[in-house]
Amino acid sequence: MKRLLLGAALAVTCTSAMAQSIGVSVAWFDDNFLTSMRQAMEAEAKTQGYEIQFLDAQGDIGRQLSQVQSLAAQGVDAIIINPVDTAATSSMTGEAVLQDIPLVYVNREPEGSDLNEDGVVFVGSDQKKAGEMQMAALAERLGGEGNVAIMLGELSSGATHQRTEGVKEVAAEYPGIEIIAEQPADYQRTKAIDLMTNWVVGGQEINAIAANNDEMAIGALNAMRQLGISPDDIIVGGIDATRDAIESMQSGELAVTVFQDPVGQGGGAVKAAIELAEGNQVEKTTMVPFQLVTPETLDEFLANQ
Repeated sequence: MKRLLLGAALAVTCTSAMAQSIGVSVAWFDDNFLTSMRQAMEAEAKTQGYEIQFLDAQGDIGRQLSQVQSLAAQGVDAIIINPVDTAATSSMTGEAVLQDIPLVYVNREPEGSDLNEDGVVFVGSDQKKAGEMQMAALAERLGGEGNVAIMLGELSSGATHQRTEGVKEVAAEYPGIEIIAEQPADYQRTKAIDLMTNWVVGGQEINAIAANNDEMAIGALNAMRQLGISPDDIIVGGIDATRDAIESMQSGELAVTVFQDPVGQGGGAVKAAIELAEGNQVEKTTMVPFQLVTPETLDEFLANQ
């Protein structure tokens, strides 16, 4: 009997050791879009019979590097990183390459030469395009005239700069539109409430808010509600098309958002990681398209989800 129990225990241990696994380090767990992306990763990994382990970097690049080193030491079959700082990824890439572990960057594209390494790829979206789509829709609602303030995400995120660049390039096409302010609220709703309040109390004459994500857009709207300002007086645009953003649009508050596909990015990152782990070739860059969402297109958008 003891021999049978010992044999069963050894079998379980061997099965566990042989399980195929993916390790994932995410910049923040406390982010609505990244939460949806993680859920998509988990679903795809389960479908393909892979175990998946998520780690929260909590916005700390040092913590993220330690997490990648830990995952490499565990011998995972592939690593996925949603980087805290897109300009500080070389050490993480170097660790994965040194250990010969496939690496997929997701959502936030490294700014260095990381993708030149074998076995390192990126799955995400053209962040500049999101800013362009957002500002074009805001400009239409403004009738080509008005003062626009930009709420910036984390300055360590390449998406912040790319989305803002897109907003500014489109705004520059309209002589009657002026960018009068731009400050970071770090993609966070509470910080956006404070920033919007400061702008209004400080006397800024704002006709539209171009927020780098929905959380900040919702924060701006919350501040406006507290200050007694109608969403008709200051139109607000976000990016991501999160559930909260869609509900805000349905209630007549949020004017514009741009759908960033968490399933396309998250599921796509897991698919790429598995392909690499199994020795297959993967495109260096996979771009998932954005989609503009406005009150006029909302029903069609929801019908396709």
